[in-house]
Amino acid sequence: MAKENNNIVIFGASGDLAKRKLIPALYHLYANGMMPENFTILGVSRTDYSDDAFRDKLAAFLRENEKVDEAVLARFSQHLYYLPINPAESSEYSKLVTRLDELSDKHHTGNNNLYYLATPPSLYGVIPECLADHNLHDQSNGWKRLIVEKPFGYDTASAEELDKKLHRNFNEKQLYHIDHYLGKETVQNLLVFRFSNGMFEPLWNRNFIDYVEITGAEFLGVEGRGGYYDGSGAVRDMLQNHLLQVLGMVAMEPPAAIRSDSIRDEVTKVMQSFRPLSDDDLKNNLVLGQYTGSNVRGEKLLGYREEPGVAEDSRTETYIGLKMFVDTWRWNGVPFYVRTGKRLPTRVTEVVIHFKKTPHPVFGANAPENKLIIRIQPDEGILMSFGLKKPGAGFEAKEVSMEFHYQNLQEAQLLTAYERLLLDAVKGDSTLFARSDAVKACWEFVEPILRYKEDPDVLFGYAAGTWGPEKADALLKRDGREWRYPCKNLTNTEYCEL
Repeated sequence: MAKENNNIVIFGASGDLAKRKLIPALYHLYANGMMPENFTILGVSRTDYSDDAFRDKLAAFLRENEKVDEAVLARFSQHLYYLPINPAESSEYSKLVTRLDELSDKHHTGNNNLYYLATPPSLYGVIPECLADHNLHDQSNGWKRLIVEKPFGYDTASAEELDKKLHRNFNEKQLYHIDHYLGKETVQNLLVFRFSNGMFEPLWNRNFIDYVEITGAEFLGVEGRGGYYDGSGAVRDMLQNHLLQVLGMVAMEPPAAIRSDSIRDEVTKVMQSFRPLSDDDLKNNLVLGQYTGSNVRGEKLLGYREEPGVAEDSRTETYIGLKMFVDTWRWNGVPFYVRTGKRLPTRVTEVVIHFKKTPHPVFGANAPENKLIIRIQPDEGILMSFGLKKPGAGFEAKEVSMEFHYQNLQEAQLLTAYERLLLDAVKGDSTLFARSDAVKACWEFVEPILRYKEDPDVLFGYAAGTWGPEKADALLKRDGREWRYPCKNLTNTEYCEL
C-alpha cells in the first residue's frame, strides 16, 4: 500500500491513455486496498468537463470494460476531479494552484503531487516549465514527482534537449521515465530469478551461453495510429526503449543492494557497454522490413502502405532484426539477436537464453539444445528445455521441458504493468523507471540505425502474418543458429505460423 496521501494530476485526462490504462489501473489499486487513505485524481485537459461529467464518463467506461463493484466504484469516483485548462498556457496554471490547494485541504494530501504527462510529446517540455512558473515543482511543502511517457525524444539531439528542459526545474529523483514493459511481473522476476538462485547465476556468462534472443512480436498492424507510427517506426517505437531496457535487465551485473539507484546503475552500465554499430554492422547485422498485404485464413490483411494515415510511398520500417554485442567481461563475444515487428504471426514478448551444447562427443551434433525461455507476455512464465533419454533401446536423447506459469499463482494478486508503476511512483520507488543517462545511452546506440534507414534500398518486404523478411532468418543461419518461433502458448514449441 502507498503510505503517503497525495494528489495525482493527469495531464491529457480526456485522452485515450488516461481512460484505457491509467484510470482502470488506479481503480484496481483502490479496490485492492493499495491506495492511501486520502488521495485525489485530478484530470487536466482542454475538454470542458465538470467533476460530475468526468466521473460519469470514466465510470461508464469502467462498467463496460472492467469487472467493477458498484459500491467501490462509487467511493472511488468521489476521489475524481477535473479542471479544464489549456496545459500549454502558463497563465492558466493559477487555476491549477487554486484547485490543488482546495483538494489538499479537503483530502489532507499534504501537497504531495504526482504529475502524469499523458499528453502529446510536444507538451513534455512545456508542462514542467508551466508548473515551475507557479512553484508547483517546489518540494518544500510536499513532494513533487513527474511521470513522462514515451517517446522520450525523437533522436539523440531532441532527447538531450528535452532532458535539459526537464532538469531545469525537476531533479533526477523527481523524474520518472515510464516504460510499461518494465512494469511486467516477468521482467521484474529476472532479478530474482538470476540473483536468488545459485544454480543459474554461475552459468549466466560467455562461458556457458551461446547466444541470446529477445523478441517483441505483435500480431496487430498500426490500428488507426498510422499518422503517428509513420513518423516513428519500429526502431523508435519498440527497440530504443522497450527491448533495449529488457536487454539491460538480462545482461546487468548483480546490484550492490536491491535499491533503485543500485539496480539502475547496473542497467545503465550495460547500455553504456553496447558495442557501437559500425557501417559493416549496419550492412550485415541489421534487417529492416515493412509488411505487405496478404490473405490469412480467408481474411485480407492490409499492407502497411494501405493503412489509414500512412503515406503511399512510406519507407517506415515495421520490423527490425539486429545482431548486437555487449562489450563487458561477462558477455564478450556473445551475440544478442533482437527483433520486433508488427503483423507477425502472434503477439509475444520473450527472452531466450541458448546455452552452449555439451562438449561430450557421444551425442554428437543432434544433442538437444538447452534453452531457458522467459516469457514476458502472454502466458507469462518460464520454460527450461534439456535432454533426456528417449524411451527404447540405445541412448538417443530427446528434448523435454519443465515450465512455470504465473497464472498458477492464484493466491497472489498480480498487478498489471501500469498498476505496478503507478503504485511505485506514488511510493517514490523509481527502480522500474528508466533513468536519464540510460535513455541517452539507448538513443546514442540507435542513432546510426536512424541515419541508415533513410537509405531507400535497405527496406525489405514481408507478408503480413509471417515472421518478417527472409533476410532476418539468414542473419542467424549464417552463424549456424536460428530464431525460435514462439506461439501464444509458452509450452508450444512447434513452429508458430498463421
